[in-house]
Amino acid sequence: MDAVLAVLIVVVVGLLVLAGASVRVVAQYERGVVLRFGRLHGDVRPPGLALIAPAADRLRKVNVQIVTMPVPAQDGITRDNVSVRVDAVVYFRVIDPVRAVVDVENYGQAIGQVAQTSLRSIIGKSDLDDLLANRERLNEGLELMIDSPALGWGVHIDRVEIKDVALPESMKRSMSRQAEAERERRARVISADGELQASEKLAKAAEAMSEHPAALQLRLLETVVQVASEKNSTLVLPFPVELLRFLEAATPRQATSPPASAVEQNGVPPR
Repeated sequence: MDAVLAVLIVVVVGLLVLAGASVRVVAQYERGVVLRFGRLHGDVRPPGLALIAPAADRLRKVNVQIVTMPVPAQDGITRDNVSVRVDAVVYFRVIDPVRAVVDVENYGQAIGQVAQTSLRSIIGKSDLDDLLANRERLNEGLELMIDSPALGWGVHIDRVEIKDVALPESMKRSMSRQAEAERERRARVISADGELQASEKLAKAAEAMSEHPAALQLRLLETVVQVASEKNSTLVLPFPVELLRFLEAATPRQATSPPASAVEQNGVPPR
């Protein structure tokens, strides 16, 4: 009886060990690739429980999440002979787990090496202005350069972004002087345009006042009011002759000699 019980215990333990060696758990963000005696066996295992043959099968789990890989900063010389240091970041994910396991030893390391060489190539083909202002176009070109070999490894490049462009200190000072000169040039152009528009308006105003002398007098009076509003103690104003003539023309004329009948009555002969 004791021997039978011992045998049952051994059998149960053996079954548990066999079940533990035969069952694998594949997470939701993973896919399983089974290799039986070193050869690919069956389809890709979906998330959940995966049954394999103990001692014969080997399950390789592949992460299918989007992976963020920083690309180390690369030194290079642009097409316009400027030394720069550029770093980037690559976003990729596995779309074919079989190729990622069979066709390449370490797809992450392979993509990192391709990204570094592609980044150096982009630096040599681009001008400094492109690296600073046209990053979207460079990102697209860099993505195509990396995605072409990555597809053969079952990996898709979602996007590539250039993070930073480090310039030498001498180049930074040169660009600062250039920006300052550009701002000064714009300020002078704006000031010159303002003076030109003001001169045109003044010329039109002078032409209108020359046709209407009364407008000139009204402008003079308005200037006097503006000057007097500043509370000056003394105001010296040269009185223009045109204003006197204007007032003389506006004043009605009065008779300066007495009537003839009054002279005759007084007996005073007219002079």
